[in-house]
Amino acid sequence: MWIPSKSTKLAVAVYNWKGDVRSGLPLEIGETIQILEENGGWYRGFSTKNRSAWGIFPACVVSIRPCTVKGSGAAAIAELKDDPLVREIACVLREWARLWKKLYVERETYRFSAVAKVMRELLSGRRALLAGTLTQDQTRALRLKLVAKLDWGNRKLGLELVPRRGAEAVDPEDISLVELYRVHVESAERAAACRGTLRRAGGSGSSFNSGTLTNNTSTPTTTAQSYHLMCSMRDFGHTAGGDEAELLLWLHDARRAQPLSERFRVRIARDGFSNYVDRLHANSTLFADLSTTDLSRELWLVAWVIRVGRWSGAGSNSGTGERRGPVARRPLGAGVLPLADFLRQTGQPAEKEYTFKVYQCEEKDFHQLHDMLIRKQTNKCNILPGQPNYGIVVALRLLTNAGSITEAVASGATVTAKRGFPDVIMPGDVRNDLYLTLERAEFERGGKSTAKNVLATVNVHDNTGQVIVDCVWGASGHGATSYESLVLYHNNGPAWGEQLRLTVPLDTFTHAHVRIEFRHCSTRDKNERKLFGFAFARLMEASGATLRDGAHELYVYKCDDPSKLLSASYLSLPSCANDTVRSAPVNGVIPSFQRSSKENCTISTLLCSTKLTQNEDLLALLQWRAQPEKVQETLLRVLRLGDGLSCEELIKFLRDVLDALFALFSTEDGNSTPHSGTVFLVLVSICSLLDESRFQHFRPVLDVYIEEHFSAALVYKGLLSSVQHCAEWAAGAEGQEPIRKCLRSLGAVFRLAVRSRGLFARATGGQYEDSFRRDVRAALHALKALAQHPHRDHLAPAQVALMTSWASVAKEVASALGPVEAARVTASMLDAPAANAPPALAKARLAAAQEILKGPLGQDPEARNIVLTTACHHLRVHLARRDELTQCADMLAELVALLWRRTDPDRPPDDDDLDPDVDVLCLNTLDVLVETVLHLIGGNSPVLSSMVAGLLACMELLKPAHYQRLWSHLAPHPHDRKPLKDFLMRAFLVFRHLIEQDVFPSDWMVLRVQSCKVLLSALQDLAKPLLERFLGDESPQFDSQLWSGYMELGVALVTSSALQPERWAGRGPDRPRMRAAAGLQVLAVWSRLGPAQLQLIGGAVGALLEITLVPELRRAALGALVALMAAERAATGSARRTEAALVDKLDSLVADNKADDHYRRLFDTVLMERVSTEGWREAGAAFVGCVTRLLERLLDYRAVMQGAEHRDKRMSATVNLLNFYKNEIDRKEMYLRYVYKLHDLHIASDNFVEAGCTLLLYAETLSWDSDQIGVDPEHPEVMEWKRKETLYNQVLQYFDRGKCWEKGLPLLRELATLYEVKLCDYARLAHTLRTHATFLDSILGQLRPEPEYFRVGFYGKGCPLFVRNKQFVYRGQEYERIGAFTQRLQAEYVSAHILMRNTPPDDSIIAADGQYIQICNVKPVARPRSWPAGAPEPLKRFHAAHDVGTFLCDRPLHKPPIDKDNEFKSLWIERTTLVTENTLPGILRWSEVISRSVEEIPPVEFACETMEATERELRSLISQYTADPTLNINPFSMRLQGTIDANVQGGITKYEQAFLTAEFARNATPREAAAAAKLRRLVSSQLAVVDAGLLLHGRLAPEEVKPLHRRLVERFNQLRQNLGPGLARARRQLSESIVNTPLPPVPMLDKRSHSIQQNDGYYEDGHLYNKPIYSIEDGSGGESIMSSSLPVADNRDCPDDSMVKSAPPLPSRPKSGDPRSPTRPPLEKYRDSMDEEIEARRHSRTSWSEPGDAPPLPPRISGEKRSWGEAPAVPRRGAGDERDSGLGLDHHYTNADDHKHKHNDMDLVESLRYEEIISMMSEPLRVDEDETPPPIPPKGLGHLSSFDSGHHENGESHC
Repeated sequence: MWIPSKSTKLAVAVYNWKGDVRSGLPLEIGETIQILEENGGWYRGFSTKNRSAWGIFPACVVSIRPCTVKGSGAAAIAELKDDPLVREIACVLREWARLWKKLYVERETYRFSAVAKVMRELLSGRRALLAGTLTQDQTRALRLKLVAKLDWGNRKLGLELVPRRGAEAVDPEDISLVELYRVHVESAERAAACRGTLRRAGGSGSSFNSGTLTNNTSTPTTTAQSYHLMCSMRDFGHTAGGDEAELLLWLHDARRAQPLSERFRVRIARDGFSNYVDRLHANSTLFADLSTTDLSRELWLVAWVIRVGRWSGAGSNSGTGERRGPVARRPLGAGVLPLADFLRQTGQPAEKEYTFKVYQCEEKDFHQLHDMLIRKQTNKCNILPGQPNYGIVVALRLLTNAGSITEAVASGATVTAKRGFPDVIMPGDVRNDLYLTLERAEFERGGKSTAKNVLATVNVHDNTGQVIVDCVWGASGHGATSYESLVLYHNNGPAWGEQLRLTVPLDTFTHAHVRIEFRHCSTRDKNERKLFGFAFARLMEASGATLRDGAHELYVYKCDDPSKLLSASYLSLPSCANDTVRSAPVNGVIPSFQRSSKENCTISTLLCSTKLTQNEDLLALLQWRAQPEKVQETLLRVLRLGDGLSCEELIKFLRDVLDALFALFSTEDGNSTPHSGTVFLVLVSICSLLDESRFQHFRPVLDVYIEEHFSAALVYKGLLSSVQHCAEWAAGAEGQEPIRKCLRSLGAVFRLAVRSRGLFARATGGQYEDSFRRDVRAALHALKALAQHPHRDHLAPAQVALMTSWASVAKEVASALGPVEAARVTASMLDAPAANAPPALAKARLAAAQEILKGPLGQDPEARNIVLTTACHHLRVHLARRDELTQCADMLAELVALLWRRTDPDRPPDDDDLDPDVDVLCLNTLDVLVETVLHLIGGNSPVLSSMVAGLLACMELLKPAHYQRLWSHLAPHPHDRKPLKDFLMRAFLVFRHLIEQDVFPSDWMVLRVQSCKVLLSALQDLAKPLLERFLGDESPQFDSQLWSGYMELGVALVTSSALQPERWAGRGPDRPRMRAAAGLQVLAVWSRLGPAQLQLIGGAVGALLEITLVPELRRAALGALVALMAAERAATGSARRTEAALVDKLDSLVADNKADDHYRRLFDTVLMERVSTEGWREAGAAFVGCVTRLLERLLDYRAVMQGAEHRDKRMSATVNLLNFYKNEIDRKEMYLRYVYKLHDLHIASDNFVEAGCTLLLYAETLSWDSDQIGVDPEHPEVMEWKRKETLYNQVLQYFDRGKCWEKGLPLLRELATLYEVKLCDYARLAHTLRTHATFLDSILGQLRPEPEYFRVGFYGKGCPLFVRNKQFVYRGQEYERIGAFTQRLQAEYVSAHILMRNTPPDDSIIAADGQYIQICNVKPVARPRSWPAGAPEPLKRFHAAHDVGTFLCDRPLHKPPIDKDNEFKSLWIERTTLVTENTLPGILRWSEVISRSVEEIPPVEFACETMEATERELRSLISQYTADPTLNINPFSMRLQGTIDANVQGGITKYEQAFLTAEFARNATPREAAAAAKLRRLVSSQLAVVDAGLLLHGRLAPEEVKPLHRRLVERFNQLRQNLGPGLARARRQLSESIVNTPLPPVPMLDKRSHSIQQNDGYYEDGHLYNKPIYSIEDGSGGESIMSSSLPVADNRDCPDDSMVKSAPPLPSRPKSGDPRSPTRPPLEKYRDSMDEEIEARRHSRTSWSEPGDAPPLPPRISGEKRSWGEAPAVPRRGAGDERDSGLGLDHHYTNADDHKHKHNDMDLVESLRYEEIISMMSEPLRVDEDETPPPIPPKGLGHLSSFDSGHHENGESHC
């Protein structure tokens, strides 16, 4: 049966289980299950992912885990009781996985790889933590490492910062907000330090020191951090030549060239060092007591290798020969290892192995070999030879934890001490070491041929000659009685450099001396070492001071008998030059030692002792009883101890010094002594010395002394009396320094006095307590009088010192007088400084108040309230003055932290409970704190964030009762509301800025969420005074400004980025819940306003719309919005204000990216539902529809706001909004806003004409007669006519830059009328007229490229709404052809498909979800206009392509019957006429097509159009070259050649065969008959024009072109002869016929015309048709060709001379496959290839599948790549040239007459000859860029150029 579990259990699935049994619960690996019941091997429970689904599962698929239970009974919730870091890593990895995949999709390779590596390391570290196999130190280091990686990954992925203390994340609910802020600061600094952006100040500056390994919040600043370096020798990769060896290791300071530590010895056996491992870590040492300063030094690990063995027979180091002589220590080699990189690692460095080589050198330099290696002076040394020689392997690890150090020592590691004291020497620490360095010696040779092998033996003896045993330490480990030095082979000046430590017992130290005996080691004698001399040094000087530190040169005395040294009779001799005092002979023995003047021995010493001193003054103080008469002198000398080593000696012997001082301060019965005053001065001097930063590590020494070692029970009265006298003398004393020292040391003095009184009371049972209290009060009264003394310059430092030390004084006074009395004294002391106190004193007062509240006075409720009131008063004063803001922020944080820690978390909150301390803080500081933060906001103050944290933390403490007290305090009377209103306004403004401006960094999300939580709570309490005191129907009672501020604050909180779950997904449910609560609070308050809502329409509509963005509040907010509209309608009859505010806010809402299409649909649906229930449903529905349309346009606009590729879309969306605001809702200010936006878009795109037209939209709404001030944001406070004038001038500039001068002429005329008639401003009138003249000159004289027009159709549901299933006509940019235009459009619509056929798309494309675009050329049709005679040609051309709204698009089609031999008979043209909504150019470069009509053009009419176009072009060229003979003749030659010598696609012959026959005349309709007659006349007219052109060409052609001219003439005559009867009216014969000869090669020109020398870069060398003509024959004699032979044309006047003075440069041509390209050889070489291409195109046309289909398009033609069918380059034309048609349709309907066929040419003309027709159809494919050749038809009709133009690049030519 199922048995309920005795206790709640939690399990984790370790296997997947499908749950395929009845009531089974499916499980996945890692899923957490709460177990409720058990039955044998089965459990019943539920998964924590879905607590509502219960089921059973086998026990074998889960693992029971420890858990914690919250709640009881059925509502109990169990949570895994695992490592929080393990759980955090699991959660973080899940979140990272999602973002990691996103990095892969976005191809961020580096971040993807880096994050993947960190994720793997986190998984590995989590596995190691779960395994539990690491030591405590390893676990601690691993946790810190994992935390650093978590923070790194969160920062890289843009996630929030996790606040931590050490390695543990903090719970924001368990700490105050100000403490949370501090934790965030520390976490951010730690994260910055990890990535190397913070500079570490040594080791203690690291965030990963031992202080961060615990959760202790208080980091002690007075304790020094000690480090211990664990060094283990792992391997010795050298040999000692068959001998044993010693390895000496020590730490060396390279910069000071001094050893930092003692030496550690490792013994190396003959076959390896492992033979001597007698215990674990026997080869490991702990270099102890390293300080932060030591780690920052340039430290090296130095290793000396000493060879231990007998001498070899040959006396060398090779190890060969017979080994004889005694055993000796010989130098072998040395190695060094730098430690800087290892010691400066971030965090606690793990154990690392290092290998370094051993070098050897000459023995005389061995003592400095390590220094040479450090300085890299390796020229005198080399690597130790022999095998193996891979060096020394050591393992290093830096330890900071006491447990790790104890563990290492207990395991057998040897402690190697530092040569010197650690940073802190505690009382009771005893050390008595003298470090002796055996430096060098000098000896005489003594008449021998070879030098000695000197061995120095060091012993310590007392004054009787007895040896002091076990006091000489050559290395750490065990002491010895004597030490033997290295032996240098045959060296009379040995330099050893060996370090020893002498530990002589203190009782024998004063009589001890060190003796150094020198012996000669002979290679002949195996055991005996001959003594030949000695030296000695006394450890204590005659004055009683210890041997001074430094070098000492000792005398060497000769002695060959060791027995003579036993009596120590040599002590009566001087040991060195400074040793002048000799002791009496011992036992009456007179020394008989001879000193050699040339021999000496140098040693250096260093004393490290807590009992022995080298300072004689200090020694005299410690031994004052020996000479009591000199006590006063001694005290004065101690008082005058200067800086440096003397002060350090004083601090070092602090306990002994203080004991001596207190012994001198009072007698045994407690009375004062003659030295009491001086002793007090020395005492306060020592205490003030401890307050200096350099001795901060010794401050705990005094504390330990007072608590544990102080025993003077009778000094308290004298101490208090001395303090009182010092305070009384301070005002008039001249020497202020002793008084300042006394005031700085008041804390220690009072502590000594209280401790002394405690000792006395304990000894006497509490006698004289009242007397003690009176003494304390008297001292305090004197100190208070000093603090209240009027400010004087010399007293200010003393008062600052008093205030600085008062916190420690108050602590002792509280223990003596009680906390309440101490609090009152403290309050009076804090209030004592005058109002005009200097800044230093004010700063000290704030710091004192802050420290006092941290002490015992802050723990007692009554005392705390007293001090807190005073502290808040001073805090308020400084906040109001805006001074000491940093200290004020720190003090505020401490106050809030104090009050937070005092609260009981287990006590249920009571809103009516009024905490007096919080009440004091609130009433005194909250209003001025809000005002201060408001002042700081907007600036770049570094204190802003900490001040804001203090403000929010203070508000976190407040309860409704506190708020009620605050309202009553600010507005005690109902009619005096101004202070309350000012506070609320400032609070609303500050809180809104805090939310919107992100005072805290964006990744401090935990702190920002907590801030929002505090503000949400405050939002509820801030509404109460508004509802109680500022709510009413009338204006005096109802304050709209205040209520607007409240609504804005609520909306800011709802829309705060910290509360948006979309941005911070997966971070807990609190954020969406808080956001909903804020919205509900705003709606609840809004509903209580009643009729007063109408006074807040402007701001309330925006607030309600913002709330609609919250999904769960959308319906409620829209309901409130409809209710507001209903209320306004009920009050005023309409909802105009609400509707206007709604429109304005929707615009800004969408602009801020706060809505989407889904929101639009919901907005429409919900609002329509609400409106449908009202009585004004029809008007409401209309308004909702209008708003919905506005939302559509706004969303379209926002979708294309960014990116240059969306600029055209942005313009369209802007125009839609512009028209909406103008036409539908008549909002002029919004209309103007988007007019300026459209203007800015045009300027950014260099659309200057469109920009001018856009501004004209606004200018046209203004009047010259109005002086009103408008709402124009660009021209504020400017009268209407003045704005219009400014706009006109700006528009004129744009028209000038856009070369659209014709549009500017009417504006100039208006301005001229304004200046002449209304203003009489002749200066501006003159300027306007000059501008008018300039525009006219520009029209006639400047070159303007005519634009191309393109029809673009957008199809498919994927297109934006404003272009979907619509057609537009685009005006191309300058020199833009269809290829470049298509590429530009594709860049804007990246996902669109370009339709290859121009037939209308079917329904499948229109209904598809994608985007489809059709593009083709169209031709503008000018509006009907009658030009007067002499109208300039540039003006006609401008109006032919500008201000047009009708466009043509032609598509060829064939109708039966089709003649295969002549397809011209059946070639019809389907002509589509497009009418646009607006003329172009306008406010956009495009316009929508509003009507479309199609008509069919018969073949004969199209032939007439082609002939007209050709004739028109020839006439234009003849006019140009007649007016300016200096023009380049190449275009003229090519045009004539193309007309006359047409050998492509039939030409006029086909026209004659098709339309000029009797059969065609019989079957033709009247329209066709008239066209045929017109065609016959056009052929005849074209022949005359060609004849005139040849005459002119003959006159202008240079000699190089004469052969070409003769060929053209002959071909023309041949053409006329071959024409049918009646067509050849004029025949011209040449004497020589070259009909069957090819064209001559194009000549090469050598001369250049001056008119184009400046533009030579436009032409390529080697081709006539790519160069200008440089010399032209004079046309003297005879009348003009045009006057004699050119037929009369309609209005074809030549341009004036000013426009054709020089030929423009030829444009640069691309290198293409065109056979007429300027880069190709002469033309005849490509004739065959041209014919092949033409034939190929014919075949492609005959292969069309349907009659209605257009031919396939040629390859894409872009800027630099053109097909062979493209025309070669021609010179740029003057102002009178025809415009370049490019790839557009080349039907030249330049005016309406041509398009509508108004010529009445119905008369019959005589028949034309075939040859004449051929000449008129000559060159269909040679289309120059700046010319307009005949269009090129398909199937042999090469002049139907719509095949090459009316298409997309790869599409077909259907419209």
